[in-house]
Amino acid sequence: MPFSPSLHDPLPQPPIMTLTPPPPQQTPTSPRRVLIVGNYCHDVLIQNGTVVAETLGGAASFISNVLDSSSVSCDLISKVGRDFKYDVAHPPIVAPEKETTVFEAYFDLAADRVLKRVAACDPILPSDIPDSRFDIGMAVGVGGEILPETLEKMVEICDVVAVDIQALIRVFGPVDGAVKLVDLKESGFRHLMGKIGFLKASSDEALFMDVEEMRRLCCVVVTSGEKGCRIYDKDDETVVPPFLAKQVDPTGAGDSFLGGLVVGLVEGLDVPDAALLGNLFGSITVEHIGQPKFDSVMLQKVKDEVQRRKKQCNLSSSHNNDHDEFHARLSPARFQHSPLQPKLLVNGHLCDRS
Repeated sequence: MPFSPSLHDPLPQPPIMTLTPPPPQQTPTSPRRVLIVGNYCHDVLIQNGTVVAETLGGAASFISNVLDSSSVSCDLISKVGRDFKYDVAHPPIVAPEKETTVFEAYFDLAADRVLKRVAACDPILPSDIPDSRFDIGMAVGVGGEILPETLEKMVEICDVVAVDIQALIRVFGPVDGAVKLVDLKESGFRHLMGKIGFLKASSDEALFMDVEEMRRLCCVVVTSGEKGCRIYDKDDETVVPPFLAKQVDPTGAGDSFLGGLVVGLVEGLDVPDAALLGNLFGSITVEHIGQPKFDSVMLQKVKDEVQRRKKQCNLSSSHNNDHDEFHARLSPARFQHSPLQPKLLVNGHLCDRS
């Protein structure tokens, strides 16, 4: 199916489905590549009452990890407290009177993950965002830090905006901080959906919006973990296959998916191919606790296959939309350094489970 608007096309009638690659040389006044907006977090993983790991969290951290590893230029706007624990490639704004946002994730073999926000830093304001132009903006808050006026500012300065629905519909219990979801129509962001390019949601989060309504306004991407993802455009629906993974911790998998999707768009892939790249990065992330460290050989093989795919698509106007061939060529690179082993990977480092 054809997905082919230009990177710099205006957005009066979404969905926007393909971004053109950057020119070989950019002048100082050209748009910068990607703007990521969302707070860094401290994540605490607790299993059966015991702290398993404390890691750098927040969707922005996982996404920037994917973009940096893939050599995609990005700016990141994030707020933390003076207690922030980690050295990061994109320094945050420090709110000295606040604590860094903290999430506790509770895992029990008999139940799904339970997530609680136990501390919250300041929201990101429109004034915190630069007035520069960007090709793609990513609104990826996790703790309520994205405000409607912040998203409006991003729409103004970015050619295309990709939004993770968790930034819009999460609410937090007043006593224990338990994460709950509200319908998108009740979130205060519904009026902006016709101005964005992409709306990403997990299959659980998709229950809190009208997919048929949203697909008329923007490109909707729904992830389903081990089942891959589904793309809803105004007229078409595409299933994008997954990559096999041995799940250790699902935290950040959807964020890495969105990062991989944007890498693919920047590289000039159409949306289904870019989503396949997102599935690849998401599958690697679930095999880690905390930030995955992507192998350089794997990354180079992926880049080579992306270039091969682009050439294939340029030579044929009717290339396969089922992505079987692209998936088959990416799989060897994906599994060459897969940590399918009985050890944990915490922030990219091996450690024992005990």
